[in-house]
Amino acid sequence: MIPPSVLPIVLLTMSNVFMTFAWYGHLKFTNKPLWLVVIVSWGIAFFEYCLAVPANRYGVSVYSPAELKTMQEVITLSVFAVFSVFYLGEALTINHGIGFALIACGAFFIFKGPL
Repeated sequence: MIPPSVLPIVLLTMSNVFMTFAWYGHLKFTNKPLWLVVIVSWGIAFFEYCLAVPANRYGVSVYSPAELKTMQEVITLSVFAVFSVFYLGEALTINHGIGFALIACGAFFIFKGPL
């Protein structure tokens, strides 16, 4: 079994893969009608919710809601960075790296607890 502290991370990572494809995967299919990509995106998003809701339900026994949300944001950015490079063919720049580093600093303070 997956330890309770790791399970929400695994589920949130998997849910974010679905979410990223639901929100941005259609950008490679700009020739398709918008109504069609909306319906397909909703279908993909269903699986995202099937993973995200349990991630938060199980995760709240180990992490605070603020920690879960912070985790989700960091995972989202990480998944999106990989997706944008390998699926969309976008380049990551130093500005992206700096922005991600600042977000990581914010995540550090969320998990550090009271000063």
